[in-house]
Amino acid sequence: MTPPAQRTTLVDDVYESIKGQLMDLVIEPGARVNIEALARDLAVSPTPVREALARLESDGLVRKRAMSGYTATPLLTADQFEQLCQLRALLEVPAARLAAGHPDAAARAALATAVTPPSAEIDPSNYRRYAPFTAHDAAFHDRLARLSGNPMLADSIVRLHAHLHLHRLYLPAGPTTDTVAEHRAVAAAIAGGRPDVAATAMAEHLSATRARHIVAFSITETGKE
Repeated sequence: MTPPAQRTTLVDDVYESIKGQLMDLVIEPGARVNIEALARDLAVSPTPVREALARLESDGLVRKRAMSGYTATPLLTADQFEQLCQLRALLEVPAARLAAGHPDAAARAALATAVTPPSAEIDPSNYRRYAPFTAHDAAFHDRLARLSGNPMLADSIVRLHAHLHLHRLYLPAGPTTDTVAEHRAVAAAIAGGRPDVAATAMAEHLSATRARHIVAFSITETGKE
């Protein structure tokens, strides 16, 4: 049975509110998530909070353990960051190659419509201000993955939730022109049906993304000095 629209909207609102606290590190990485306290703060019953946390668990932003409830997922370590970057390259470069070979030229060309983000500037100080960019970034990669024509490959890419973890770790402020230009290069190669070019463009995009986010670890090390 489909839940009533009002109920669905409430859970969505609670989900976005808690997600914002996790992304902004208001709920600190590794900290226990207090369901009752969140329910009081959001002026709702514990039920929508639990439903929202179940969704956030599937996003990889919280973890649930028997008898101890939910805790916020720790930030990526340097090793985990490198492993995520390696895994993305193993999955997304072949996905771009396959997408460029998709037999539907119109579907390939339509990927270009997912390139332009909702805003040219991002502000990492508040999740609600950069959430549209994060959603856009993820949507582009997810759409490309589905265009590969390999559902198992696409599901693997989507389930990484790489953009949430990277943007929670570190998000450069300012224009998104580099990301947009990289997306456009990938989309153009796919639209043109050029698998090798698409694979190279995706590899270059993922390498540039790694370079933008690896700064987080130098910031962390500086803060320890």
